[in-house]
Amino acid sequence: MPHRVKPLVIDPPLLNSANPWCSTLEQLRELYECRFTGAVTTRTSLLEGFAHDPTLHQFAFYNPTTHDATSANPTLPSKPEETGSLNTLGYSPKPLQEYLSITKDISDSSPGNNHPKPIIISVTGTPSEVVESYRLICAHQSQVCMRLAMEVNLSCPNIPSKPPPAYNPESLLTYLSALKSEVHGQLADRNIIHVPIGIKTPPYTYTGQFQSLINALVDSANEVEPKTTPCPISFITATNTLGSSLLLTPQLGPDVSEASSISIAPGGDDKRREVFHHTLYSATGTGIGGLAGAPLHPLALGNVYTIKGMLSRYKELEHIQIIGVGGVRDSEGYQRMRAVGAAAVGLGTELGRRGVAVFKDIWQGVESGNDELESCSCGTKLLREISNDHA
Repeated sequence: MPHRVKPLVIDPPLLNSANPWCSTLEQLRELYECRFTGAVTTRTSLLEGFAHDPTLHQFAFYNPTTHDATSANPTLPSKPEETGSLNTLGYSPKPLQEYLSITKDISDSSPGNNHPKPIIISVTGTPSEVVESYRLICAHQSQVCMRLAMEVNLSCPNIPSKPPPAYNPESLLTYLSALKSEVHGQLADRNIIHVPIGIKTPPYTYTGQFQSLINALVDSANEVEPKTTPCPISFITATNTLGSSLLLTPQLGPDVSEASSISIAPGGDDKRREVFHHTLYSATGTGIGGLAGAPLHPLALGNVYTIKGMLSRYKELEHIQIIGVGGVRDSEGYQRMRAVGAAAVGLGTELGRRGVAVFKDIWQGVESGNDELESCSCGTKLLREISNDHA
């Protein structure tokens, strides 16, 4: 019988995604103490930390209808209509070890908690660095009261010359193979507490990309030695931001007297014209980054729907849960994610816009409408439909 790690229990099935608003001890403690979150995710970290530069790594909220945007890295609350976001961020400047220390601080300050919620440690790096991160997290599990999990972020679109590995099936399989080998090696050591492993995927946009993901997962179970050890993945976080996105902000160009190339208005009057500049700066110099928030929601729903349906076709993959992320703003968005097969729902942009109170607003909306039962029924029907589509 293949060894499998017990699935994560996220109750209520609502949590934050890895994002800038889960970077510090204070932010993570507030998320953990919120009774409307069933788990907490840390910001994605590297073993040695990321070289964060606020003049290059930025975010903004914007109105999807008008494209009016906040300034870069806003500190004031966004306007109600600014439901979209764009970021050129990389990863957390804090190294992994600091996030492990934060989990210990939270654990130590939660004595007598009979139902501690899981903390998902989001990491990235090369395959060998991710394996080392997994070893550190497994070793740390015995030091904290809550269950830990590791999410491997293979989908950030903002790192120059490092495209998201989850778009490349060979690269993805390299990560899965390295993790499977580590899990198998740990099985002989009864002193190691194994933690669930997940991957964070980018938005896929056509059938071949989805099939490449599934093929890599199936191969990790059936083709990678040792074949007696199952696919190492317990959950998929779908999706990350959509790369190659750009916000433009109009600015008044120079007066005609200052630049001969500026056209003159009819009648001979001088007139300054609007010139578009990228709203954010970025490491590439283009201002191009990852799109999130409400505009991403339909694509995120399609990703969760498709991935869940394809997973259900394979006995060796049917245990994999999905954490649905992308544009959820309210209880209706939460219900849509649950309906298409998400075991839990993560928030990013809305956490940045509205703070931790957004979890209370969403969960109270769910409870007041008794919508949970409807979403489960609808979700079962939808999953049957898409499973049949892929049969």
